[in-house]
Parts: sequence; structure tokens; C-alpha cells
Amino acid sequence: MSDAQFEIQLIACLVAVACAIPGTFLVLRKMAMISDAISHSILPGIVVGFFLTQDLNSPLLILLAAITGVLTVVFVEKIQQTKLVKEDTAIGLVFPALFSIGVILIAKFANDVHLDVDAVLLGELAFTPFDRVYYGEVDLGPKSLWVIGSILLVTLILLFAFFKELKLSTFDAGLATSLGFSPVILHYGLMSVASITTVGAFDAVGAILVVALMIAPAASAYLLTTNLKKMIGLACFFGVLSAISGYWIANFLDASIAGSITTMLGIVFLIIYLFAPSKGLIAVLYREKQQRIEVSLITFLLHLKNHTEKRERHVNHLNEHINWQKVRSKTVLTLALKNNMILITDNIVSLTKKGEEFTSKAIEYILTNEDSLIENMKDDFFLFRG
Repeated sequence: MSDAQFEIQLIACLVAVACAIPGTFLVLRKMAMISDAISHSILPGIVVGFFLTQDLNSPLLILLAAITGVLTVVFVEKIQQTKLVKEDTAIGLVFPALFSIGVILIAKFANDVHLDVDAVLLGELAFTPFDRVYYGEVDLGPKSLWVIGSILLVTLILLFAFFKELKLSTFDAGLATSLGFSPVILHYGLMSVASITTVGAFDAVGAILVVALMIAPAASAYLLTTNLKKMIGLACFFGVLSAISGYWIANFLDASIAGSITTMLGIVFLIIYLFAPSKGLIAVLYREKQQRIEVSLITFLLHLKNHTEKRERHVNHLNEHINWQKVRSKTVLTLALKNNMILITDNIVSLTKKGEEFTSKAIEYILTNEDSLIENMKDDFFLFRG
């Protein structure tokens, strides 16, 4: 592996971690798409910064772009607060308007300067090793490495310093206010970090990959844990994993590095979306199936409770009376037998003592509609779930 390959992967990993941290809070605050708005709306800030400094490498560009990103959030929230439109509509109104202003400014006043839309939106990781920082004759490494490294360091310091406040304001803004914290200041602080990270990263990886790295790893982690610290750690891990694997896939296919990393982010999310233990699609479908079977079991047991005559409790008659298919009837009968709820003698189904007690509690739950009763019933009676 050459030095350039190592530097590209290192920059991609740093960008992934730098994006994953604010991205986690954006996902939890249900503001995922604000990152897309910020990544596009900062264009006029960059253009104005260039007009003032005439230097594409000036730190003022990052500062003005970050301010523009915060202004984007302010405009979105002000429009949303009118209650006339929802947040997604407000985002769709604000960032195209700001982005268009930037495009017009470039077309009108910077046609002869290498400050075009492609340069702003389509950063390329493969070129980052060529833009280097020198101290005299000493090569200090790629510029993007220093920019992203500095942003990540500041982000980590702020995360450790204000973790409790961020956590509290994210999950309970009212409690944070009552305890003396200012959710508004924390909110705009988070938006500022997201803006600066976006500005610092898209020159290296492009706006599309910035959005993907900010949202996809956090969304994947969200499906696996309810612990905030673990979620941040998993988001960083998924971002780094996708960055490294995406690079080598691009290297093997001779394809776009940013495109390959974004594809890997999508694949990782898809795998977790399908197979996550509790929130994955397969787990949810299985749980829904089990719940339907349990509801059918309760219906079946209540039927036995309400009918003492043998004719109504005959195995063959159950399909006719409750109008179930044979497969469903067999599943319910098997579950009831496993849980020792019924006895079958000469094809006549009877409730056991445990079944009698269960149906009595089920009737009590139906009459009172207290959720605590049904949860206790599941814990006390269901040893097997089919």
C-alpha cells in the first residue's frame, strides 16, 4: 500500500468519524435532512468569502460557509414555527433558494475563476494527497488531513465537554430548560458543528458523501442500540468500515471512491435494517406474526371458556366455528399445548387449571383495559412463543 493510498483512507476515516458524531444527534432529533440542506446552502457563504479574500484557501470561507449553514437552520425553523408548513417543506424551500443565490453569484461575478458548482459539490478523495501543506521545505501532509483532523479534535472536545447537556436537550428539552440548560444554545451549537464539519469535509469527499456519512452510520446504529454512547461508537465504526471497504472496492473496480463508500454505507444500512435483533425488518415481521398467533390463542381459549358443550369443543368443529384455516388451527393448538393451557381427550379440547386461570385474567384485562395486566399475563403464562 502506497503513502497516497494510506492518506486517502486516513482522510476518509477521519471524515467518517467527524460526520458520525453530529449525525447521531441529528438522527435522534429527527433532523437528518438538515445536513443535506446545509451541504448545499453554504455555497453563497463560500462565494462571498472568496469575493472578500480572493483566496480559495482562506479560513474565512469556512467561517462564512458555517454561518450560512446556521442561517439555513434558522430560516427553516422560523418558517416551520408559523405552523403553515412542515419541516421537510421548509427545508425544501430554504436550501434551493440559498443554493440558487450561490449559483447566480458564481455565474455573474466569478465566471473566470475556478469556483464552479462541480468544484463545490464533487470533492474527490483521490486528489487529496496532491494538495499538501508545507512548512518551509518540510512536507506536513495533505491539507484535508489537517482540516478534518482539526475539526474532529474540536468536535471531540465539545462532545466530552457538553455530552450530558446534549443528551438531556436531545431527549427532554423541557427538563433541560428546568435544570438551567439552554436547549436553543445547544441546538445552534450542534448546527454550527454540523455546518463546519460539512464545509471542511466536502472539499475532500463531496457534498453527497458528507450527507451519507452524517446520516447512514447513525441510522444504522440507531437500529442496534438505545444507548447514546454505544450509538455514537457504532456510528463511527460503521462510517470507518464503509470508508475503508469502499476505498478498496473502488480501487478494485477502478470506480469513484466517494460513490463506492456511499454504496457501502447503503449496504451496511440494508443489512442492519433487515437483520437487526429487535428493530430489523425480519425481527419486526416475526414479532408481529407471534403477536397474531398469541391473539388467536387468546380468542381460542376464550371460546373454550364460553362453551362447555363437547360439540363446540371438538377439534374438527373449531375450524368451522372460529373460521380458521387448518394450518392456523394447528399452530394455535400446538402453542396452547406447549404452554399447558389445554388438554385434548378423544379430540375434545378442555382447558387446564392454568388455562382457566389465564382466561379469567384475559377477561379481566378486556374489562379493565389495563396494559399492565396483559404484560403480566405474558410473563406469567407464556413459556414458549411458538
